[in-house]
Amino acid sequence: MDSCAVLPPHVSALMPALKVLIEGMSQPDRMPQIEVAVGGSRTVLLLRHLLPLTPDDLDRLRQFADTQGIIWYLQPGGLDTVALFHPADAPMLSYELPDFGLDLLFHPTEFTQVNNGVNRMLVRRAMALLQPRSGERIADLFCGLGNFALPIARLGARVLGVEGSAALVKRAAENAAHNGLEALCEFAVTNLFEATEESFAAMGPLDKLLIDPPREGAIAVAKALPAEGGPHRIVYVSCSPATLARDAAVLVHEKGYRLRGAGIANMFPHTSHLESIALFER
Repeated sequence: MDSCAVLPPHVSALMPALKVLIEGMSQPDRMPQIEVAVGGSRTVLLLRHLLPLTPDDLDRLRQFADTQGIIWYLQPGGLDTVALFHPADAPMLSYELPDFGLDLLFHPTEFTQVNNGVNRMLVRRAMALLQPRSGERIADLFCGLGNFALPIARLGARVLGVEGSAALVKRAAENAAHNGLEALCEFAVTNLFEATEESFAAMGPLDKLLIDPPREGAIAVAKALPAEGGPHRIVYVSCSPATLARDAAVLVHEKGYRLRGAGIANMFPHTSHLESIALFER
């Protein structure tokens, strides 16, 4: 391969030089993968290597980074071994949501949407459907590092972000502070796949709800919602239309919501996968 249509063009253009680099390393067959993370004008390449790198290998990586303007991270073992290599003073990655004046920091191994342009559109559309207002309290379930929670806060509502990953909850809180929104944000670590009526009630009064689960969907959350009272508007963002349809059946037939609209976004070009979004009200 000399190019890849699903990569950002400037990363695809690196492929011929990357091939030469890896072929010249001491143990190229023990380097199973290179991960890519792009934030703003900065590009990270994360090299997974199964054997220690030689001094010559490290020099080659430094020269490549300096020549191509990229940042190297290395991973000699599990995810906990990922570390910045060169340049040693490289700033942290971030991406912008310019419609809301937000800059979100992230580590190369942390989850972000793969398509930054479509993500901006999706966040803009989700906020138009959710309509956050000052004085409202809104929960963002599966909040990650704050991709939807911080726009909700920027529009004046108080937001409760809930996520199963403690590392992402920590990052979300850091991003709230980074953007001056900590007074409107609170975050909690909770396994939402085990949500119950009691655990949902413990979140306190909620005017609205945004749900953005992984491919498995949010069936436990749907079943945990109260049949009366509770959020009167739900915006559900999904990377699996099948699990969205399953959960929508619970919301409509068991919880009294009406499906007010739905749509799709081509978050994953050149694949069969789609991002979808739906609005429920009662």
